[in-house]
Amino acid sequence: METRTPATAAETVTRSRTVDRVVRGIATSDGAGVKLTRVLTQNLQRRLDPFLMLDAFGTDNRDDYIGGFPDHPHRGFETITYMLAGRMRHRDSAGHEGLLENGGAQWMVAGSGVVHSELPEQEDGRMEGFQLWLNLPAADKMTTPWYRDVPSRDIPTVALPDDKSASGPAGGTVRVIAGASHGVAGAVTRPVTEPLYLDVHLPAGARFAQSLPGGHNAFLYVYRGEVKVGDDENAAVVEAQRMGVLDNTGRGDGVVIHATEEARFLLIAGQPLNEPIAQYGPFVMNTQDQIYQTLADYRDGRFAKIPAENHG
Repeated sequence: METRTPATAAETVTRSRTVDRVVRGIATSDGAGVKLTRVLTQNLQRRLDPFLMLDAFGTDNRDDYIGGFPDHPHRGFETITYMLAGRMRHRDSAGHEGLLENGGAQWMVAGSGVVHSELPEQEDGRMEGFQLWLNLPAADKMTTPWYRDVPSRDIPTVALPDDKSASGPAGGTVRVIAGASHGVAGAVTRPVTEPLYLDVHLPAGARFAQSLPGGHNAFLYVYRGEVKVGDDENAAVVEAQRMGVLDNTGRGDGVVIHATEEARFLLIAGQPLNEPIAQYGPFVMNTQDQIYQTLADYRDGRFAKIPAENHG
């Protein structure tokens, strides 16, 4: 049973950010034929720095996911997988292993290089969730690979207080995967990029406010229902399966979101790195020469390996 923590502080927003643009994702497949929607694509990496990619997946058809993501490499960034429904097994060349289940997350820092797999541990039923790529600063690109399982019970679920400034029902919940909301610290805190990662559930007519540092890039992805972003005549509607990119003019101190119907959405924000991005598939570095070196290191087997004592 989900444990809900009462909010310990209010989020004060005097001026809401507005929606700069609404983005519809691109249907594609990855891994061994897993069908997904690529919401944050490479052409938005500069605009949404430090975030590199967001994939959304959700299906009841086993054929859309059963192949999973066999062994593949990463270097230079972090991956955050958040599962709404389903079971996926993670294994990697650094010796980490974990089971990602309903409501849980896994946080992996690829750093200097790791080979991992994410394979379904179910033969049928629903598989739904998201994978977010978060860039690493240049100084940390070659850090030692790191992995953490975050089971659902370890993600704080905050019961939102009555919002006396809004009409209609109040309440709803926010799951704080990273960062902090309403005085509650999330399951994960990361330095430099300071990511905020929230999963917000609102009843129809409810209002949600979240303060945001002025310099952070931010977006929301609505995966159920419909919301209106902003508190004035410039408020914009964001429908299900759409991403709303929030403006970064610095005039707003947060965002206010109204549920025009029962809605669920991710709210994600972070401190931009303002560093060069050189990407070649699953490798994200700062220069093309570093990409060449990465390809050579991968080819020559210089990514993380399971220690000898862990074999057998």
